[in-house]
Amino acid sequence: MLKENLKNVQKKIAAACEKVGRNPEEVCLIAVSKTKPLENIETLMEEGQMEYGENYVQELCAKYEQVSRPVHWHMIGHLQRNKVKYIIDKTVLIHSVDSVALARQIEKEAAKKDIVADILIQVNIAEEETKFGLSGQEVSSMVMEISSLPHVHIRGLMTSAPFVENPEENRCYFKKLHELFVDIREKNIDNVDMDILSMGMTNDYEIAIEEGATMVRVGTGIFGERNYNK
Repeated sequence: MLKENLKNVQKKIAAACEKVGRNPEEVCLIAVSKTKPLENIETLMEEGQMEYGENYVQELCAKYEQVSRPVHWHMIGHLQRNKVKYIIDKTVLIHSVDSVALARQIEKEAAKKDIVADILIQVNIAEEETKFGLSGQEVSSMVMEISSLPHVHIRGLMTSAPFVENPEENRCYFKKLHELFVDIREKNIDNVDMDILSMGMTNDYEIAIEEGATMVRVGTGIFGERNYNK
């Protein structure tokens, strides 16, 4: 079932790309494995799926230690400053940087390991009260400030759009974030490469791809519903 689900998502990604004349290779699929057992990841690895997203530091670290061979781990959940040290050398990308203070903590921990941490700036493009992230108006100035940190490398933007019954309702938010992404990219800021736009989840990733997403984060569509009571 897992393998069928993965293939189904891959087909939908390809179809969404074809619809707007994009190459499917431009879109990276992050399988959101939070709360799911390691054996599920091992099964998908057999199909060549090597990008996995985790929301919780403890879970990411446990799976990092136990997985049979290296995969690419993405920190996609809210990250507290005191937890940065645990994942700094385990993730290929931190999607959820929403403050200069967090970026400075990442700088500090990355410097200790003599590495450069790739990050995305989290934008609350729909300005939902229940979600983390910057407003669209705050992004450019924060990008400028973080760009001066030598061990932090901004690769792009990320958002989580509202959960809606009709994914078309989120098109306006994806379009808005893409415009912001392009605007910042055209500024050619040193130490900033706007080449990743992480937006779209199980409910709306096809719309996000049509509006320029280069990374989509799909959990339920691959792994099925989550049981948070375990």
